[in-house]
Amino acid sequence: MIEAVGLTKRYGDKTAVYNLSFRVRPGTVTGFLGPNGSGKSTTMRMILGLDNPTSGSVTIGGYPYRKLPNAPRQVGALLDAKAVHGGRSARNHLLSLAQLSGIPARRVDEVLGVVGLQDVAKKRSKGFSLGMGQRLGIAAALLGDPQVLLFDEPVNGLDPEGILWVRNLMRSLAAEGRTVFVSSHLMSEMALTADHLIVIGRGQLLADMSVRDFISANSADFARVRTPDTEPQLREKLTSALTGAGGHVLPEQDGALRITGLPLPRISDLAHEAGVRLWELSPHQASLEEAYMRMTQAVVDYRSTVDQKAGLQQQLPPGAQPPVPVPGQGQPGWYAPPPPQQGGQPFAMPGAPANPYGTAPAHAYAAPGAPAPNPYAQPPAQPAQAPQAVQAAGAPQPAQAPQAGQAPQQPTPAQPAPAAPRDEAPAAAPGAPATPPAADAAPRQTPATPPAPATATPDTPAAPPVPAAAPAPAAPPAAGPETPATAPASVAAPAASSPADPTQTEDAR
Repeated sequence: MIEAVGLTKRYGDKTAVYNLSFRVRPGTVTGFLGPNGSGKSTTMRMILGLDNPTSGSVTIGGYPYRKLPNAPRQVGALLDAKAVHGGRSARNHLLSLAQLSGIPARRVDEVLGVVGLQDVAKKRSKGFSLGMGQRLGIAAALLGDPQVLLFDEPVNGLDPEGILWVRNLMRSLAAEGRTVFVSSHLMSEMALTADHLIVIGRGQLLADMSVRDFISANSADFARVRTPDTEPQLREKLTSALTGAGGHVLPEQDGALRITGLPLPRISDLAHEAGVRLWELSPHQASLEEAYMRMTQAVVDYRSTVDQKAGLQQQLPPGAQPPVPVPGQGQPGWYAPPPPQQGGQPFAMPGAPANPYGTAPAHAYAAPGAPAPNPYAQPPAQPAQAPQAVQAAGAPQPAQAPQAGQAPQQPTPAQPAPAAPRDEAPAAAPGAPATPPAADAAPRQTPATPPAPATATPDTPAAPPVPAAAPAPAAPPAAGPETPATAPASVAAPAASSPADPTQTEDAR
């Protein structure tokens, strides 16, 4: 058992603890609560003999800590999880403590397994996380199997599994008849772990009672009642009946009624006598956090203020409206709403235009020279096509029409044939008439090309159609001696060796 009588500690003109008296009994988990700067850590240091009290005394089992025989075997404590040599491994740190206290080395491996550090026992503690450091500190406190244990914020940095493990560990140690004294700021955990509470504020004792009594003494239980929303007259009728019976009725924002001063059975009887249907009748008890905040609100030294953001807020542009406050923001249980949906995309930027092209076709990025046209280019103006200029099915479309005086070359499936140079005359196509020389006085109109004869040999291909860029005239000129009706496919043009007349291109256009 730990007993403090008139404990006082001053640091110069600062009084950390003043006339503090309490008892920590074995077999229970005693919570030690108080705001920051209230003197909790100073009190624990005086219990362990690390600080000398200015006045008063504190004993463990009737002895000051310094006079306990083999104190590490009697008392285990965790005050600072970082009070470890970072160059030592977890096992060597515990082994050094065990050798100083006469504890066998096999106990080191046992407590490493208890706290779950057996896999990292040989790693240096300077690489441990905050939670692993807490586990190592708890292992050091359990090393001597003591009857009195003191823990200052033991769940700091632990994950949910570690917090649950510490909670069960504290309760199991108290169930074995040990004295467990725990300091913490987590009210929810203290409500689940502690059986008794000692609350101090500004170094003075505020409460020393069980958790249940502490909540009842510092909070008011109430009943929550709800009537049908479609019949507001029932709410008024019930309010009159409850007020007449001595109850206090307060309306809530959601339309329910908060009733104090009357037990639940009495509220139910009054509603039945008044002929009021109830949608809800539930008891509500304040939490440990609410009771603690109500008791310590006058002894808090460090209070937060509202952030005014002076000089940081930007001026709204002319005509702009201030942001509308979100209903319920800042209230308990409020969460930010999810981002708005933008056309089925949760994170789409507002006003972003849709892709006008969709998925790009497979030929959109074809290599230069491919027969497929660019799908994003402006389509060129197409001249009127003669009926005989329709291409055969499956033949690739040339990139541009050939110039006048040039016969179209036969394309291949892999790549279209390159255009002939301007300084050379192209070879005559099969079945095409010969080009007259430039000095001839004959008209320059190109006669229509008759179809190839049916008796063409297999090695002589049929004449391809004339492209639309050079349509045939309606009436051919008179046949001359140099313009035969049908030229063989193997005969070259007479003017093949002479340069082409540049005026032919303009006449053909």
